[in-house]
Amino acid sequence: MDKIGNLIYAGKAKDVYEYEDNNKVVVKFRDDISAGDGEKKDSLVKKGYYNSLISSKLFEVLEESSIKTQYLKLLKPQYILSKKLKMIPLEVISRNLAAGSLLRNFPFQEKQKLEPPIIQMDYKNDKYHDPMLNDDIIIALKISTKEELNEIRAITKKINHLLSKFLDEKEIILVDFKLEFGKDQDGNIVLGDEISPDTCRYWDKETLDTLDKDIFRKGQGNVMNAYEKVFNRVVDEDDLKKWNID
Repeated sequence: MDKIGNLIYAGKAKDVYEYEDNNKVVVKFRDDISAGDGEKKDSLVKKGYYNSLISSKLFEVLEESSIKTQYLKLLKPQYILSKKLKMIPLEVISRNLAAGSLLRNFPFQEKQKLEPPIIQMDYKNDKYHDPMLNDDIIIALKISTKEELNEIRAITKKINHLLSKFLDEKEIILVDFKLEFGKDQDGNIVLGDEISPDTCRYWDKETLDTLDKDIFRKGQGNVMNAYEKVFNRVVDEDDLKKWNID
């Protein structure tokens, strides 16, 4: 594997390392899992393995449709080579069906179809517990400009369409998902972070069984069984061969 440098940042479930090219970083997917602002924690065998491969596949699906992402290549399971970005402190949440905090905070019916999908923006800041923002607050905090917000929304809508279609073919419903964006060295807005059962709400198309981190949040069973199911549906033998994984 390519040589990685010093640790730049350690998050709740991923580490970011320097790389020999200063415009690139290596993202390591750890086995750690957390919920509730980090109050509930555990370490699950192969979680980083599955999330890194699922994210790699979904990033490649988006790249094939001209979505700019920070993904460059999978170095090996758990390690992704990525473009270095200056991250925008927003969590951009796209919702297709009413679930999770939307039900706690608003009078939606559970599983209600949202047409058009809702795009929600939260402030990515643990100190303030990631509050929901509106455009005026985002602009006042100088997080993004109005033009940048319009671009982020347009990209998010396209991503939602592409991933919903792809996952539907894999018998998975994309209920909602969280995205993070950053700017590359040229100032372009680029999709970063990950797209995995940690950051998406997936339901089995036939049974509506949960296939994501909600199982851990609610203490409802074996989380890794769900992650493995998503992996087996999303990643195929051709992907493994391309990545040189036995």
